[in-house]
Amino acid sequence: MADEIKTTENAQEPEQNINELRQIRVDKLKAFQEAGKDPFQITVGDQEYHSVEITENFEKFDGRDVSVCGRIMTKRPMGKASFMNINDRDGKIQVYVRRDDIGEEEYADFKKYDIGDIVEVKGFVFKTKTGEISIHAKAVKLLTKSLLPLPEKYHGLTNTETRYRQRYLDLIVNPDVKDTFIKRSLIIRAIRRYLDSQGFIEVETPMLVSNAGGAAARPFETHFNALNEDLKMRISLELYLKRLIVGGMEKVYEIGRVFRNEGLDTRHNPEFTLMELYQAYTDYHGMMDLTENLYRYVAKEVLGTTKIVYNGIEMDLGKPFQRITMLDAVKKYAGVDFSEIKTDEEAKALAKEKGIEFEERHKKGDILNLFFEEYVEEHLIQPTFLMDHPVEISPLTKKKPENPDYVERFEFFMNGWEMANAYSELNDPIDQRSRFKAQDELFAAGDEEANHTDEDFLTALEYGMAPTGGIGFGIDRMVMLLTGSPAIRDVLLFPTMKPLDK
Repeated sequence: MADEIKTTENAQEPEQNINELRQIRVDKLKAFQEAGKDPFQITVGDQEYHSVEITENFEKFDGRDVSVCGRIMTKRPMGKASFMNINDRDGKIQVYVRRDDIGEEEYADFKKYDIGDIVEVKGFVFKTKTGEISIHAKAVKLLTKSLLPLPEKYHGLTNTETRYRQRYLDLIVNPDVKDTFIKRSLIIRAIRRYLDSQGFIEVETPMLVSNAGGAAARPFETHFNALNEDLKMRISLELYLKRLIVGGMEKVYEIGRVFRNEGLDTRHNPEFTLMELYQAYTDYHGMMDLTENLYRYVAKEVLGTTKIVYNGIEMDLGKPFQRITMLDAVKKYAGVDFSEIKTDEEAKALAKEKGIEFEERHKKGDILNLFFEEYVEEHLIQPTFLMDHPVEISPLTKKKPENPDYVERFEFFMNGWEMANAYSELNDPIDQRSRFKAQDELFAAGDEEANHTDEDFLTALEYGMAPTGGIGFGIDRMVMLLTGSPAIRDVLLFPTMKPLDK
C-alpha cells in the first residue's frame, strides 16, 4: 500500500512513509479540535449547486453567489492567495481563495487543509484571465478531515488489485470509473422504463430457497437456525417468476442478484445481476423481438447510438439480429452435420476423432453443445440468436413439435459472449416431471450443476400455465459491452476478491 499511495501536497518534499503522513494530518485535526473547530462536529454542508451545473451555465451564474461542497484535489498556494480544485459528484471546479476576502485567521486555517479534505465553499462565480470558470471564495469551511493522502496525482491509482479492493479510492481519483457506474445505473433505469412501457410488472422473489433451480450451476448453501433447515442461495429467478405466470400476472420481470458457486474470471463473479422476464401467450420468437427492441432502446437512451465499439470491433444493434440454429452453426464452423448423427455412440466417436473431451454420461445433445462451444462461440461477434438447442441441455424448455430431440430455445450472443438465454417455456407438468427426473439422475451420477425436482413448481404447473416466453439477461455483461469495460470486476462496485493473505 505504501508503494501505491503517495502525497501530492508538496512536490518538493521527499516521499514520506504513509504512517508519518497520517500522523501529520492527525496532528492538524487535533489542533483544529483544540481550537473549537472540529470538522467532525459539523453535521451538514451547504451544497446549493454542483460543479458542472455552474461550468455549463456560466452566463447564468456569472457574478452570482453560490455555495458548493467537494473534495480538495489540488492546491496551489501563492502567498496571500491560492487556487484549489475541488471535486463533487458531477466533476470539478476551480476555487480562488484570497486572504483579504476570507480573513487572516480563516486563511491560515485554509493553508493547513490537505489534499483529500472535504470543504464547503461560498463565493461568486467568475472567469480567470486564462478563461477558466472559477469561484472567488468569500468563505471556506472544513467539513471532513482526510487522514490518508490520495494517490499521487500524476500517476493516479493504477494497481488493479488495489482499485477493486478500495473502490472508494478508485472512484475518488479515476473519473472514468465513476462514469462507468453512472452509466450502469442509466442502463438499468432504461431497461425498467422500456419494460414498464410494455406492460410488465416488476416483482421480487426469494433469494434463500430450499431448491435452487432454473439454471445449470452449483449453489451456495447455508443453514437457517430458526427452522433448523438447510437452504441455498438462488442461482436463477425462473421458477418463482413462472409461478406468477400461473397466478395470472401475464407479464413479470425481476432484476436481482443471483449466486453461483463457480470460479472467478473476466466474465464471471460468484454473485452477479440477472434480469429475467416472462410473458404469457408468446414464445421464443416473441422473446427474440423483445430482445432486439430492448437492446436498441437501451443503447439509444444511454449512448445515443445503436453502434457500439468493443475492443476495436463495431457491433450494430440497429440491423436485424442474425438467427441461426445450433445444428447449422456447428455445420458452418466445425464442418460437422449432427443431423446425420443418430446415436450417442456415433457422437462420442466423433468427439474422440476431433479431440473434444466429454464425460461418459454425455448424450448426443451434450456433445453437440460441446462442439458449439469449441468451434462456434468465438465467431458470434455481431448480435446473433443461436437457436434450437438439444433437449438434453434444456430441462425447462418446450420441445420442437416437428423434432422433439430439440427445443424452442435461443441464446443471444455478442462479441462471442452469451448475453441472454430464452425459451418457449415448458408448461406440460408431466413432461416437466420426467425432465426433472433425468436431472436428478445426472446429479446422482456426479453432475453438481444439475437441477432437482421441485414439487411445488410441478404443483403450480398442474393448475395450468399459459403458453409463455421467458428470457434471462446478464446485466453485467450488457454493461461491459455498453461501457467498453474489459472485465466484469470493472462493472461491479465491490467484486469478490481473494483474501489478502492468499
